[in-house]
Amino acid sequence: MSLTLEGVSKVVGGETHIHPVTLTLSRGTMNVLLGPTLSGKTSLMRLMAGLDQPATGRVLWEGRDVTGQRVQDRGVAMVYQQFINYPSMTVYENIASPLRIAGLPRAEVEARVAKAAALMKLTPMLGRKPLELSGGQQQRCALARALVKNAGLVLLDEPLANLDYKLREELRAEIPAIFEESGAIFVYATTEPHEALLLGGNTACLWEGRVTQFGPTAEVYRRPADAITARVFSDPPMNFLRIEKRGPRLGFGEGQGVEARGALAGLPDGRYLAGFRPNHLGIEPGGGHLMEFGARIAITEITGSESYVHLDHAGQRWVALVHGVRELPVGSEQAVYLDPAHVYVFGEDDRLVAAASYAQAA
Repeated sequence: MSLTLEGVSKVVGGETHIHPVTLTLSRGTMNVLLGPTLSGKTSLMRLMAGLDQPATGRVLWEGRDVTGQRVQDRGVAMVYQQFINYPSMTVYENIASPLRIAGLPRAEVEARVAKAAALMKLTPMLGRKPLELSGGQQQRCALARALVKNAGLVLLDEPLANLDYKLREELRAEIPAIFEESGAIFVYATTEPHEALLLGGNTACLWEGRVTQFGPTAEVYRRPADAITARVFSDPPMNFLRIEKRGPRLGFGEGQGVEARGALAGLPDGRYLAGFRPNHLGIEPGGGHLMEFGARIAITEITGSESYVHLDHAGQRWVALVHGVRELPVGSEQAVYLDPAHVYVFGEDDRLVAAASYAQAA
């Protein structure tokens, strides 16, 4: 079982919403669409489902062209950010509704509903109405109604975005187990990089209607193909700095420079873009061969065990993720430190050309 998009695009009123995309999603895989709001995640899902027809290209299901096939005739289930349940029906009736529409025998309906309800921990609530449930239970009901169809393709469009933190964490931990149980192709849209990492599987990074990279989630995170992918797959976004390679050294501005070692030693002389994640930028000297830069405190966000320190450096905004509660005066000067071993190097076309010794493992 596979879903293949061959050069599929979407154009609305002369404006391109999805640039030509070629992807193959295999049976029993979790596939995450990661990108900011308006990057094209929902538009791409609608093309996969058949809710929209592509401007170019084909959609293949198990090698068969289904581009013009109605969504009702495809084995697709979709769960949205909003809770879509029938308020006048019980949880049992909500879950059973697509099976009854399909005209399945009563015994099979009961068996499938029981299985889906048990999987989503809804068995004690089958007699309740949706408005008698918590937000998390209402979303479980919507998920159960999607799963009960035994669809080959399950599309989840930011399904946890409207839930509070505790419920999001609870359902996020359960979704991989649900996915393994069903064996369907799952496609999960999110704006949050850490959610993609928690879900695993494969990730497609989207930016302004383009899929910038697709592959195993950990690989895309560790080896972003370009600066845009690195920016998308980092929260807060990756920090950047222009650098120059001259002979055996890399110059990082402000007189900072290091010996180009490992993968960086073979770079041709020239100008490049260095990228480094917020957790690799510190405000304390520490040990090792660290480079020091001057910056000004813009704002500090305290999360409890960690603090995000927003910095202005040479007209660029950087973010450092540091441990503990840090209350730093806005506008004050602050030295920041970077270990060059955690640096990614991108060429003038913003494509990845090298990663320092263990940046890709961090």
